[in-house]
Amino acid sequence: MRYTIIMDKETFQKHIQTEHQSSPVSTYLEECVYGGTDGIVTTFAVVAGFSGANLGDQTLNLSVITVLLFGLANLIADGAAMGLGNYLSIKSAKSLYQSTYQMELKEIKESYDYEIAETEYLFQEQGFNKKDSKTLTQIVSKNTDYWVKLMIQHECELENMENISAVKNGAATFISFLIFGFIPLIPYFLNLNHSNSFYLSILFTIFALASLGFIRGKVASDNIIKSIFETIIIGGLAASLAFIIGTLFKH
Repeated sequence: MRYTIIMDKETFQKHIQTEHQSSPVSTYLEECVYGGTDGIVTTFAVVAGFSGANLGDQTLNLSVITVLLFGLANLIADGAAMGLGNYLSIKSAKSLYQSTYQMELKEIKESYDYEIAETEYLFQEQGFNKKDSKTLTQIVSKNTDYWVKLMIQHECELENMENISAVKNGAATFISFLIFGFIPLIPYFLNLNHSNSFYLSILFTIFALASLGFIRGKVASDNIIKSIFETIIIGGLAASLAFIIGTLFKH
């Protein structure tokens, strides 16, 4: 026996939150992974670069202070650059989408028959037969706004940026960069053992990458072990390059 389901905005939003596990982390997962990975690798690059160059040959305390100074400066500056870069990128994408929207809207008004034929062709490219493509085009063309957005998506291959906040996405990138990028510096703040700070930083870096991989796998409903392994390998390879380059400047 089939039941009639009444769908409204509240019911739909509840479905998204419960069934699709919508959350701030899932909404900004891309920014968290992108900013977090870059933060870890970039900060560890400073640590590894100094350790590889053996700056501690003069005085160990100077080396620790130097690592912290450059590490924090790099963390804040690069984090801000990442966040602002993401902000500007989204703003540019929004502007491009809006200009393309106006262009497509103008084409629909001035070349209606051509746009109808083009829409039918695009539906056929999506796997619909000619009859269904014509029917769908007739329905879609009744809603000009939806029609324009459909053409932008399938003809121009541009993502609709209306619901994407440049400020929030930029902030998510910056915050993720700071949180995960700070982890490799923790051993130098704790000063547990000066001689082991770099080796502890390696462990903290692996932990940070593993944590990011876990979050990535959990939120994306992917294989968590695979996600952790991929994140550690990719981030580890990038981070190890800094140490190799640092050894080239070894005293």
